[in-house]
Amino acid sequence: MKHSGKTIYSRHRLKIWIGAVVALLIIFRLILPFILLKVINKELASLDGYNGHVQDIDLAIYRGAYNIYDFYLNKVDTNTNQQTPFIDFKKADLSLQWAALFHGRIVGELYITKPQVLFTLEKVEPKDVQKDSSTLKELLDDLMPLKINRFEIIDGRLRYKDPGSKPPVDISMTEIYVLAENLSSVVDSNKLLPGVVHADAVLYAGNLTMDMKINPLLDEPTFDLNAELKNTSLPMLNEFFKAYGKVDVSKGTFGLYAEFATKEGKFNGYVKPLITDLKVLGHEDQKDALLQKMWEGLVGVAGEVFENQPKDQLGTKIPIKGEFKDPLIDNWTALVEILKNAFIHALQPAIDDQINIKSVDQPDEKKKGFLHKLFAKKGNKKAA
Repeated sequence: MKHSGKTIYSRHRLKIWIGAVVALLIIFRLILPFILLKVINKELASLDGYNGHVQDIDLAIYRGAYNIYDFYLNKVDTNTNQQTPFIDFKKADLSLQWAALFHGRIVGELYITKPQVLFTLEKVEPKDVQKDSSTLKELLDDLMPLKINRFEIIDGRLRYKDPGSKPPVDISMTEIYVLAENLSSVVDSNKLLPGVVHADAVLYAGNLTMDMKINPLLDEPTFDLNAELKNTSLPMLNEFFKAYGKVDVSKGTFGLYAEFATKEGKFNGYVKPLITDLKVLGHEDQKDALLQKMWEGLVGVAGEVFENQPKDQLGTKIPIKGEFKDPLIDNWTALVEILKNAFIHALQPAIDDQINIKSVDQPDEKKKGFLHKLFAKKGNKKAA
């Protein structure tokens, strides 16, 4: 069968069009990362009070993902135009979560490698923290148009600096690992707390672990959290104690245990800090001034007075319950727990497994002791 010249010409023209489209797609694929990089850096440079930059972007279209390399976001002083580092990371992988497609949902997942967040003294006011959180959320929404259902942080670092203190304070939480799953309720959507978060980190030879169940889709915070910090070395935090407490710790470890739950604007929980083997004065303090020695000696004596002698342990348990509009911290109960720990029994170095999402609505049924009733001010609800 012979083909007419017109048919052959049409097929030839079709091949040319297909080749041209393919060539355009290849060119577009090659230049797209540069376009995205320019757009993102322009957006980062225009943020009010911040300045950021991305070094490189790499696309992986076959899996619906792209990678961001060497990102930083600095805070900018609007008066002096001076920049202060705020957050940076080596790599972020943002992609479609393919497993969620089997549940009929189109959501994303995020992996961040070696992120670092820096807080400085002048930047930790509540309003500044709220502004930072809002800025990061808006930035993440721009970078990741899909709702994030899973994210993972690998080898993170959280720093606090006070360059104006004497001595300057620069402390860090390192080796931070966070895994959060089901944040968009892809599975178990009928549960009150369908999302799960696990985190661990290192704080000066101490280990921090945290587990949380959460529902981030609700307007009001709704979660159930357990956390514990064990065996943090106090001497390794001496620059902090010298700057803010004017004491030099020569021995001791610190632990912190907490449970916390919140829903419908209410919260319930406790924080239980414990110090073991505390020693303030040491041989290294012999050259200190007389007043400094007297102050450190007074702190050491106070520690001995309120210490549980058999277990060489100083601690308290601070219950925290109320509403986000008017949080109440029962300081009197904290003092009672110090006395109880010092003279009756030592606090157990573990979470008490008393707080969960159901306990948020439960009334405080704890009975007041004789000392509590005697010294509590009449008509003072916070003291009661």
